[in-house]
Amino acid sequence: MSYTIEVYRGNQKAERNFGIYSLYVMFYPQLVAGPIERPQNLLYQFRKKHDFNYQRIADGLKLMAWGLFKKVVIADRLSIVVNKVYDNPHKFHGLSFVIATIFFAFQIFCDFSGYTDIAIGAANVMGFKLMKNFNRPYHSKSISEFWTRWHISLSTWFKDYLYIPLGGSRVSVPRWYFNLFIVFLISGLWHGANWTYILWGALNGFYLIFALVTQKVRNKIVAFTGIAKLPAVYSAIQIFTTFFLILIAWVFFRARKIHDALYIIKSAFTQTYTDLINLLHHKPLEITTASHDLEKGIIVILFLELIHILQGKMNIKDFINSQPKYLRWGIYYLFIFLLLLGSTATNSQFIYFQF
Repeated sequence: MSYTIEVYRGNQKAERNFGIYSLYVMFYPQLVAGPIERPQNLLYQFRKKHDFNYQRIADGLKLMAWGLFKKVVIADRLSIVVNKVYDNPHKFHGLSFVIATIFFAFQIFCDFSGYTDIAIGAANVMGFKLMKNFNRPYHSKSISEFWTRWHISLSTWFKDYLYIPLGGSRVSVPRWYFNLFIVFLISGLWHGANWTYILWGALNGFYLIFALVTQKVRNKIVAFTGIAKLPAVYSAIQIFTTFFLILIAWVFFRARKIHDALYIIKSAFTQTYTDLINLLHHKPLEITTASHDLEKGIIVILFLELIHILQGKMNIKDFINSQPKYLRWGIYYLFIFLLLLGSTATNSQFIYFQF
């Protein structure tokens, strides 16, 4: 569709070489789950000569290894707890749902971004450059920012091929809100013909519209409280609020039925406080007796967030490359050891293979 639309709009000349065109359509690293590339970025690369470059290949393999780590060590580890809770929701309540939903948020991120890293890394090994598809989305300070950091290639696809043709924001305010809502509604339907996906998309559309409607009021509240004078605190509140809203949406995305999703949300809001009190009195949660992977899940999430914090301050790849050879290879062996030690035997497929 991208190729057809871009050629129709005159943004891309029609490709006369059937082999080059076929390679663009069936480029295997990103064929199944992205990133979704435009013809302007890939077609010309298929005509270039790609010489052997040790550093490029090494960097590509490192990215593939990191993607594999995110999949088999983090995502598959978290899926053990998530599946136990979400596959039998009426056996759990309160805090167990909160924990399982947080776990799912990081599971789907590591599962999908892990695939993306493997795809980008594999293409890089062969000399092709694919676009970045994730950029630490859970560090976003608003829902709109989240969607510029999550599945970037799909977000921009819907923006360029649906949102802007509908008129974007250059229309009346009611029509602008309609455009936003319909784009997210369709993005939910894109994931599958299930009401849970449609409600997930509708909820994200509602978030964006609500943010626009309440923008002036929220600005007045910020000015009145003076919270902006404490940038670290203000940023933390924004990130926490955004993550909280995303978690609620993820409940609908993961739940099998709308009834299950509503039960999970209701129980999380009404019973979590009681569960916390029980924990203080050394009464274990049902989730702790159902799985021994709770502590390991918390550890891998904390490790991931440590990496994300470092990524926000430095280029980790360049830092490793700048180290002496003995230190670099020490890091590589340590990483391989952690990969082998931390991987699970679940052998689960990538989540986005079903969409």
